[in-house]
Amino acid sequence: MFKALSLIIPTLNAGSNFELLLQSIKKQSIVPHEVIVIDSESDDATPQVALKYGCSVISIRRKDFNHGATRQFGVERSGADIVVFLTQDTILASASSLKNIIDCFNDPTVGAAYGRQLPHLHSSPIGAHARLFNYPPESRIKTMGDAAELGIKTAFISNSFAAYRRAALQEVGGFPANVILSEDTYVAAKMLLAGWKVYYSADAQVYHSHDYTVWQEFKRYFDIGVFHGRESWLREAFGQAEGEGFRYVCSELRYLWVSGKRFIPKACLQNLAKLVGYKLGLHEKLLPRWVKKRLSANKQYWAQA
Repeated sequence: MFKALSLIIPTLNAGSNFELLLQSIKKQSIVPHEVIVIDSESDDATPQVALKYGCSVISIRRKDFNHGATRQFGVERSGADIVVFLTQDTILASASSLKNIIDCFNDPTVGAAYGRQLPHLHSSPIGAHARLFNYPPESRIKTMGDAAELGIKTAFISNSFAAYRRAALQEVGGFPANVILSEDTYVAAKMLLAGWKVYYSADAQVYHSHDYTVWQEFKRYFDIGVFHGRESWLREAFGQAEGEGFRYVCSELRYLWVSGKRFIPKACLQNLAKLVGYKLGLHEKLLPRWVKKRLSANKQYWAQA
């Protein structure tokens, strides 16, 4: 049995839905040892809402937030054997969501686990398909041996609902100190290379989806390109990302043909924006910093990079 379980939630102006997340945590069949909220100078009532639900609130300066370093800061503040990360815009889908993701670690070779993301009720067909494509209804344990089949998808994981074995996290050096995003993929890849397994649990479920604009998708994929360009070892170990992108586009068009034909033009524009953004991000070293900051969704990163 595990000594303790910690939940860590980074926040910034979490809004009214944040309370729904905290309520869903209270309804869980297992009780976490602590819920740590790391707040980046929210302008709304996020810290007060967190305190109302018994969370430990740690405040950091907004300019000091980094996807990797901030999460590692949370890990170091926790003494738990298993650390679960949630993003502020998720809602645990059932009372057993937390238990189901923790049960993944009954296998002592599992270093990290992540749950299934379900689209919110009012999600558009584009947002819904993204969740259905990336989070299928079947659970799977991934090892380095799956790289020939899955390529870079082998290291796929999502910190919107992910859990880490502290010992495995420490073995691979923890979360990276300064990445633009994809700190979860970075850690999962390091664990796989070190011989650990990554467990996808389709029974551990949260509601989480986004309806991005074309420009938002461009900026998000620019950042993904920056990450893949700067962490070239990832593509060398697991393969390129472009093949997975083609498979996604084909799946999306088939889904929209049935579920919402009027969304096809927007989906085509978004996929073009993703491709251009990703390619620019891969070659960001050729761009001046002010341009990179303009194209990026994570502008504060460029003050730290």
